Amino acid sequence: MGGAVSAGEDNDELIDNLKEAQYIRTELVEQAFRAIDRADYYLEEFKDNAYKDLAWKHGNIHLSAPCIYSEVMEALDLQPGLSFLNLGSGTGYLSSMVGLILGPFGVNHGVELHSDVIEYAKQKLDFFIKTSDSFDKFEFCEPSFVTGNCLEISPDCTQYDRVYCGAGVQKEHEDYMKSLLKVGGILVMPLEEKLTKITRTGPSAWETKKILAVSFAPLIQPNHADSGKSRLVHLPPVAVRSLQDLARIAIRGTIKRLIHQEALGRAGSGLKSPPRFKRRRLRRRRMETIVFLDKEVFASRISSPAEPCEDLDDDREEEEDTKGSELKPEPPVNFLREKVLSLPLPDPLKYYLLYYREK
Repeated sequence: MGGAVSAGEDNDELIDNLKEAQYIRTELVEQAFRAIDRADYYLEEFKDNAYKDLAWKHGNIHLSAPCIYSEVMEALDLQPGLSFLNLGSGTGYLSSMVGLILGPFGVNHGVELHSDVIEYAKQKLDFFIKTSDSFDKFEFCEPSFVTGNCLEISPDCTQYDRVYCGAGVQKEHEDYMKSLLKVGGILVMPLEEKLTKITRTGPSAWETKKILAVSFAPLIQPNHADSGKSRLVHLPPVAVRSLQDLARIAIRGTIKRLIHQEALGRAGSGLKSPPRFKRRRLRRRRMETIVFLDKEVFASRISSPAEPCEDLDDDREEEEDTKGSELKPEPPVNFLREKVLSLPLPDPLKYYLLYYREK
């Protein structure tokens, strides 16, 4: 058993490896992956495995391998303001990354079969909002989760711009999944052991692309043995933002633009940003193989054991600074928070602008 990319020591190194192996290919997807630490969605006793390219399952809690999520995020072609439906939303890790791209005027809904997993996802979402500095770097489309079987969604539900299903879809349910999609929308799902991207090009016209060989656990079929009746799943209503909320979004956006202009001014005056923490660069040979990951199996590019690149400049830098290996990057500064707290405003308004966050 193994992953499609090398294990990382932290979230950033995992993302570096996914980029090198061409699983992450666009800047928006990279930003979303870097903003949310995968380890935060693990139980504490399993966090040592968080940066390996492996699926993880504990009871009803499940995370797909990072390379799978990368391919899904790239295939969805996300843009601000779109509506997204996550079928089998699980821990909420994917939904939260999607929410960073959708922005404040998107729609972000999830359906999950297990109520205990819904509670777990809500806890993780609350932790992210309250404690992560990444929250202030984006305008977030907060996901809403409902409990139920995704094969029993009410027929009067709205259609979505983007839909992802995180369980194996049988051929007889393909049309049902397509019916959830708007014209011009994209559906990504495991279909007949292939991660498949389906684009709705017209009322009854579709384009299908096979992305990657996968093997997901199949969708759970509805069980009507108790009552004999279907338990329809009603998706959350599309909420209209309040005037106060719209004002907060506008003010935060203005402050971010001001911070950006100030940074450009400093750059123009010759002031340099602190150097980024240098990572050891690796050279890998790629080959095609098949990887088995618990209930997931996929054909993918695997790097051979890493070989260090010969880099004379790096060697010189290490010789010049014998303590270089002990240096750690400075913790990032939350410029938005600092700017808001420095404004001549009443404290309650400052806290409102900061969403009453703990950090």
